[in-house]
Amino acid sequence: MHDLGTFRAHLDAIAERLSTRGLTLPLEEFRALDIRRRSAITESEQLKAEQNSLSRDIGKLRKEGANTDELQTRSRQMGDRAGELAKQMEEVDSKFREMLAGIPNVPHESVPAGKSADDNVMVRSIGEPRQFDFEPQAHWDLGPALGILDFDRAAKITGARFAIYMGLGARLERALINFMLDTHSREHGYTEVLPPFVVNSASLYGTGQLPKFAEDLFKLENTDYWLIPTAEVPVTNIYRDETLDAEKLPVKFCAYTPCFRSEAGSYGRDVRGIIRQHQFQKVELVKFTKPEDSYAELESLTADAEDILRRLGLHFRTMLLCTGDMGFSSAKTYDIEVWLPGQNGFKEISSCSNFEAFQARRANIRFRAGKKAELVHTINGSGLAVGRTWVAIVENYQQKDGSVVVPEVLRPYLNAEVITSSAQLK
Repeated sequence: MHDLGTFRAHLDAIAERLSTRGLTLPLEEFRALDIRRRSAITESEQLKAEQNSLSRDIGKLRKEGANTDELQTRSRQMGDRAGELAKQMEEVDSKFREMLAGIPNVPHESVPAGKSADDNVMVRSIGEPRQFDFEPQAHWDLGPALGILDFDRAAKITGARFAIYMGLGARLERALINFMLDTHSREHGYTEVLPPFVVNSASLYGTGQLPKFAEDLFKLENTDYWLIPTAEVPVTNIYRDETLDAEKLPVKFCAYTPCFRSEAGSYGRDVRGIIRQHQFQKVELVKFTKPEDSYAELESLTADAEDILRRLGLHFRTMLLCTGDMGFSSAKTYDIEVWLPGQNGFKEISSCSNFEAFQARRANIRFRAGKKAELVHTINGSGLAVGRTWVAIVENYQQKDGSVVVPEVLRPYLNAEVITSSAQLK
């Protein structure tokens, strides 16, 4: 959420920057509200001054034994009017806050203006696409053929956009989770946490999913509980309504969770395979930082996510998202995209964002340096999306006979060098 005072003071500049996100602010409505508020403040201050003067007069007259009934009546009327003005200001501020809750974050000055993914900027490209001497298959064909992925039985159990991992397919998913958590906690300096997979509305408001994106979520009937769309939500809310010690920043957490999304706005997109599922696994990285450090910490977090792909030997590129392709709460985002030969294209596998104080203001997360308390900056990114990493390994390490070579760094976790159909459940 935006700071109310900053928003009022810099309305035109903020509106111009937000227009690069394709958003047109209702400036006249904002200005009308601001005029009402300023008018109420001016009248309230005048009334306060008059009341103070009147109180002095009443005190003086009482000492002289004079009748002060009329003056006291006027003082009460002023008090009543002051109460009306205070209520009016609160109503205006409430309306302001309600409108601000639906307005996305202002893009950082380093973010390129653009309308869509076509305007994103490639920052770096690591590795080269593998060259095959055969036609590479997509994972939705390879997985079922190897007996490590079953869509039909998952659809029977639940419905579309669910999958069952079987045998070495399930073990590969688990191996990836453990490999990612071990790397981030042992080598990149993150503290591993295992948060709840169900959260309340306040938590989703704090990270920006509510109220705007409720249709993308799964809510538990007759409760205030929701299934998490990402570990970002419970992990960021660990410190909701708390003040951290400045000397302990940055705080760095990594977490594995399943994630649940209704995919309400993705009709017709990635309908085959496990790229876009209602349930998937992810390892998330979350940082709480000082404002002056947050952009350096964003670069560091992005590098930590990229390191997983480097170790797995996968070709990827990192894209700086333009203003029109950024998430609601983000001030700056890098998308890491992995090469999928079976689909002859790149697919996003991690989105690393600096939210500045946008989430911290909603969730009331501060830090204290001396006597001064101010809002932290929050940063997060996938480290990585496990299912999409699974897809990248299966498609990039496939062999002509339909088997899949296990990347060397995963072999100690999997206790296997090759995934073959003969070893799988059918």
